[in-house]
Amino acid sequence: MPGMGMLALVIIIIIALVIIVSCVKIVPQAHAAVVERLGGYLTTWSVGLHFKVPFIDRIARNVLLKEQVVDFPPQPVITKDNVTMQIDTVVYFEITDPKLYAYGVENPIMAIENLTATTLRNIIGDLELDETLTSRETINTKMRATLDVATDPWGIKVNRVELKNIIPPKAIQDAMEKQMKAERERREAILRAEGEKKSTILVAEGNKESAILDAEAEKQAAILRAEAQKEATIKEAEGQAAAILKIQQANADGLRMLKEASPDSAVLQLKSLEAFAKAADGKATKIIIPSEIQGIAGLSKSIVEVAKEN
Repeated sequence: MPGMGMLALVIIIIIALVIIVSCVKIVPQAHAAVVERLGGYLTTWSVGLHFKVPFIDRIARNVLLKEQVVDFPPQPVITKDNVTMQIDTVVYFEITDPKLYAYGVENPIMAIENLTATTLRNIIGDLELDETLTSRETINTKMRATLDVATDPWGIKVNRVELKNIIPPKAIQDAMEKQMKAERERREAILRAEGEKKSTILVAEGNKESAILDAEAEKQAAILRAEAQKEATIKEAEGQAAAILKIQQANADGLRMLKEASPDSAVLQLKSLEAFAKAADGKATKIIIPSEIQGIAGLSKSIVEVAKEN
């Protein structure tokens, strides 16, 4: 019988070790454990090594303290102008009090889902369709504030609420697509008209600049022609002045030579006769000759007649 006693002792030791090991608990990072004693709340274990009394203490709930994301399915909502839409939401939350989370509500996720749907219907019911489609940020802010207040007794903090999709009825979608198409065509027409307007303005400005350049070129050409004409007139005047100067110089030289030659009265009278002949130039019909040179004229005539007889 000693062998049976040893076997029973070994079994008892093994059972005791198993019980002791089962009473040792390690809580990992970002987790918490709600502990009950004899069915009542005892304490909340945080990260680390913990021991519980066997058969008296038990871990009622393990709680994840990380931020969690829950994507709820689309919910039917009706806008202020009686348009039914399907809207699905995404809620970001974290557990701040494990005790309240464990004892505050039976199913926290379902409670948040129902609360989200109710809050969404209340907010969308005060907005029209166009406001709903363009006020996502406002709706998100209102829902987060409402859910955060409502879930606070459950030990839950709602950090963000996002409207993931807003799905209006098919007829509304078709109307919106037609409206967007018309808007795109209108913008395209406006852009085309603005482009044509800018092109016309640029062409007009180009023509204006070209006309200005042509006028400037014509002005410069006129200035150059005027300057050339001026230079030609000056050169011509200078030439005429030089010719007159030379004629006067020649006359002066002739008079000087005549004076140096000391001509007698007959020569002087002959020169006077030549001057009268040049004055007549074959065009005058009557020439009055002074009496002093008439004798010389007769003498000249006689000499001409004698020359012809010879």
